[in-house]
Formats: sequence, structure tokens, C-alpha cells
Amino acid sequence: MKYSVVFCLVLFSSCAKQSLSQVDPEVAAEIAKIKVIDNHAHPVRPTAAGEAPDKDYDALPVENLEAATDPVRFRHNGNPVIGRASQAMFQGDKAGAFKTWGANYAATVLDRAGIDRMVANRVSMGAGLPESRFLWAAYADALMYPFATGALAVNSDRKLFFELEAKLQEQYRKESGSKARSLEEYLSQVVTSTLERHKKGGAIGEKFEMAYLRSLAVGNPSRAEAERVWKAAATHPADYRILQDFLFRYIAAECGRLGMAVHIHTGMGGGGYFDMAGSNPAHLETLFNDPALRKTNFVMLHGGWPYSREAAGLLTKPNAYIDTSVQGLILAQSNVAGNLREWLELAPEKVLFGTDAYPMAPDAGMGWEETAWASTEVIRQALGLALTAMVNEGSVSRQRAVEIARLVLRENAVRLYGLK
Repeated sequence: MKYSVVFCLVLFSSCAKQSLSQVDPEVAAEIAKIKVIDNHAHPVRPTAAGEAPDKDYDALPVENLEAATDPVRFRHNGNPVIGRASQAMFQGDKAGAFKTWGANYAATVLDRAGIDRMVANRVSMGAGLPESRFLWAAYADALMYPFATGALAVNSDRKLFFELEAKLQEQYRKESGSKARSLEEYLSQVVTSTLERHKKGGAIGEKFEMAYLRSLAVGNPSRAEAERVWKAAATHPADYRILQDFLFRYIAAECGRLGMAVHIHTGMGGGGYFDMAGSNPAHLETLFNDPALRKTNFVMLHGGWPYSREAAGLLTKPNAYIDTSVQGLILAQSNVAGNLREWLELAPEKVLFGTDAYPMAPDAGMGWEETAWASTEVIRQALGLALTAMVNEGSVSRQRAVEIARLVLRENAVRLYGLK
């Protein structure tokens, strides 16, 4: 049985079991047929026996942070959709599937999850993640920290993450072949060089996990201010913030020049010290309003939850987009549907499907594979609920609802990234 038919059946059975509103049958059937493009995920590269495990699935992996209270759906056996994923994808035998699918393992995972192409947020790509199915979003945060960050490590989580950023900064400098003693040299020989290298390597965007390191509120310092801080080697945290802000805007502008999108983590994050207030996407408005950055397209990953309404208001900005990633893993379908409804009423052509598939606890059945399947199922259901409500209220026709579903699940990403 093809996965499109399976999804159609799951859409109805799951909604009925959870006493959700009936999804319009025509809308549900069309949603089930669409081959989705996943805007945001962290696929793990399959490795052979004896090969070192893949660690490039995230520049700042969250599994080593200080313990926090996990959302119920992140907990083992806490998410009923996750519980069905292993059976649906592997018939309960994940190890056997890995051996059987061999070199096609990752691509087959996408097929089983109903995903056509996946944007992989990774430090690097590699064997096992074919270019025909996996797009690349590289990491740019490390470029904002050219000097020592000890004074910025205000808690154990940030200390760990800044150590990882320092290693990536060193890697980028080595790959660029530059010692970059001046700000001008750093900008041209390291920052631009790295971005151009990523672009040449297939990157369609640069990812910022900035909310784990500082607030999303980015100032607009002058070149002279940045030069002053650079010459002082960013000795004081307040001065270092000036340099960070300058470098972020430079990176964002270069991404616009190169035709790469800027992906920004917004909303809730992992770890006991995460700064929730600093992750509010409302902080990004000054960036969206900057005439110097109008050629840069920004994507608010995770829909800013729990600031989903603030994120919605920013969709009227011509260069602002949003995706559903992680919401399908932490919220029930009805709650995701409510968020989607607000976005779709404002700018349906700016909304992207995303899973945030991640190796949360692979040994406990919550690998990137299971979370990809579960998130995809929930978002399809939520989209059906939101569109059905809009049809029933007369906000859109059934035909328009189907068109919107295609936009969200596929066509918006095709247009944004110039895909074929």
C-alpha cells in the first residue's frame, strides 16, 4: 500500500480516536497525496560497523545540557504518535531495516515518513544522505565569536555550547586558510569565505542557534564601533555584544547576496538555563525592517512557540517566513491547528512544513526516524483541521483549502529555495 493511502487512513483514524473535529474528506485526501518538503530537521548520517558515530547532526547538541523538565511528548512513552512510528516504519525491527535498506537507509526513512526532501541542519553532509533527497542548511553562529568567550559563559549550558562554537570557529578558520588579524581580513577571508564555501557545497541556507547563546535582540552598530571592539579583542561582554551584532548583520547580508536563506531558532529550547524571553521572535523585527537586509529571506524555525502569535504578526514583512518544526512533537494536533490557522489567515504563502526530526533518544525509540514520522503525521492532521475550520466558516473554498495545503507542505519551499 502506498504511503499516501496510509496517511489518508491514519488522518481519519487518529482524528476519530482523539475526538478531534472531522477533517473534510476531500481536503484530507489531497493532504495525504502531497509529497512534503521538510524545512527543518537533523538527520543522522548512517554509519557502518566500526565507523565513528555521526556527530554532525547539530552544532549544539542538546542531550548534554543540564537537565530540564521535558515536555510530556518528549518523554519515553509520553507521545502516542511516537509509539506508532516504529511499527509503521520498521514493523518493529529497526535493526533489521537498517541492514536491509543498506546504503538507501536514510532515503527509505523519508519514503516511509512521507517526505520527499528534507533540509538537513548539519555541520556537514556526507555519505548516506544523498543530495537528491537531503538539502543542506549549514551553521553560522561560530562566525559571530572570533575571540575568547569565557566571559559570556554565564552558566554550565552556555559554557558547553561556547566550547563547541570555539571548535567550529577554529575549523572554519582552518578551512579558510586565514589568520585574519584585522576585522576586514576576518570578514573577507573567514566569514565570506566560509559562506561561499557552504554555498558551493550545496547549502541553501545558514542556521543560527543564537537563542541558546544570547538574546535574539540584535543591535545595529556602526563599522567604526565594530572596529573599536575588534582592536580591543572584545575584552568586555558589552563590547563583545556590539561585535556580535555587527557580524550577524554582515552574515545575513552576505546570505542575501549569495541567495541563501537565514534560519533562526525561535521559541522554546532545551536545557535548564534556556532564556525563553530572549527567544521571542518579536526581537527580530528590527532585522526584517532593515533596508540593508531586504534581500535576505529569514525563516522563523519552530514557529516561535510559545510566541506563535507574535511570530504570526511578522509574516507581513516581505522577507519573513515561518515553519512548523518541533510543534508536531510537543503539541497535540488541535493546538498546532490553532497556530496554523492564524498563520494561514495572514500569509499562507509564507508558511513552511517542518518536523525538527532529531535523535532525542534513539535507544528508546525516539530517533530522528521516529520523530520525523510522528511530526509529519501530526502536522498533516493539524493542517487538515485548520483548513476544514476555514472551509466550514466560509473563509476559503474547498478548492482554495487544497491549494493552501500544497503551498504549506511543498510549494512554498520550492519557491523559497528555487528547487526543481
